[in-house]
Amino acid sequence: MKQIEIFIRRCLLKLLLIFKKSKRYNSLPPMADGNKILFIRLNRIGDALITTPLLFELKRKLNCNITVLASSQNYFIFNNHLLTDEIIVFNKKSKSIFSLIKLLNKKKYDVIVDLHDDVSTTVSYIIAFSNCKYKIGLDKENNKLYTNVISKLDASSHHVIERIIELAKIFNVNPDSDKINIIYTPQNDSMKIAESFIKKHYKEKNLLIGINISAGSDARFWGVNNFKELISLLRGYGVNILLLCLERDLKNAWEIAGRDIQIFYRPLFDEFAAMVKHMDFLFTPDTSIVHIASAFKIPVFGIYVKYNTPDIIWYPYKSPFEALITTEPTLENVSFDLVKHKFVPFFEKHFYDYKSKQS
Repeated sequence: MKQIEIFIRRCLLKLLLIFKKSKRYNSLPPMADGNKILFIRLNRIGDALITTPLLFELKRKLNCNITVLASSQNYFIFNNHLLTDEIIVFNKKSKSIFSLIKLLNKKKYDVIVDLHDDVSTTVSYIIAFSNCKYKIGLDKENNKLYTNVISKLDASSHHVIERIIELAKIFNVNPDSDKINIIYTPQNDSMKIAESFIKKHYKEKNLLIGINISAGSDARFWGVNNFKELISLLRGYGVNILLLCLERDLKNAWEIAGRDIQIFYRPLFDEFAAMVKHMDFLFTPDTSIVHIASAFKIPVFGIYVKYNTPDIIWYPYKSPFEALITTEPTLENVSFDLVKHKFVPFFEKHFYDYKSKQS
């Protein structure tokens, strides 16, 4: 059924590209006070987080009104006055795309920017039927729909954040690559929950290691026994250990943790992010919290599935990191010994750095 849906979408996109071609412009007029810019970023939490550096730079340097069209999964990432003035949430299940397009046309945006690194059929329809004069996107399969096209950096050698930040150039903004990073600020209530949890469960001041067992799919679950062996290894360093997981993975977490390892599961993403902020080191599969770690420059060891793609992994952009990468479709054959070989030297560097600062 899914393959049929994908086939139909591809056919509709081809028809769209035949009948909806935009006039091409080389540049935009200067953005001024009162100009309205719509940025589109649907899909998941991680997809939203990697666009925050661009939004932050443009919000800071352009005197414009910035709106983000987000999905029901990721809209809260943009709820920050440093990023946006307005958020519009598109829920495919409750609202048709054409009623959305009608709403957007009523708002009379001066510029629409497609923040997607790849082609989205939904976004292509929004762009194609928008009355907006300037439509901007990266150079990809649906580029005929854009009035202004930005060259796309090589995905095999440039991080996705570097590819997205290229869109700033059309606004004559040139961010400093040494300073750009993920923007996310947990709410005060979430920070208090995290602080209270840590104060209650960790009486001794030691390096606090977060081990996240949850990811977006079962293919990225490393296995109960592997996580048990990791915890057994870390006990030898006398560190504090916190197991992090989604609520759906609590059964696995209980089996991994045993009686003496604390578990924090995610009732709300903001609370989860607040807890990650308090970690001194993070071990995790590839998931959105690597970007939260990047926001706070927390060292990360990641285990990644890089199956059937030449694209560079979505590593934490501004955190010290090391990763074990498999080109197989799951983590099933990624043994503990294989991870240990790369993990130990990376972890020990940060462990002994921490110890020296405490002495």
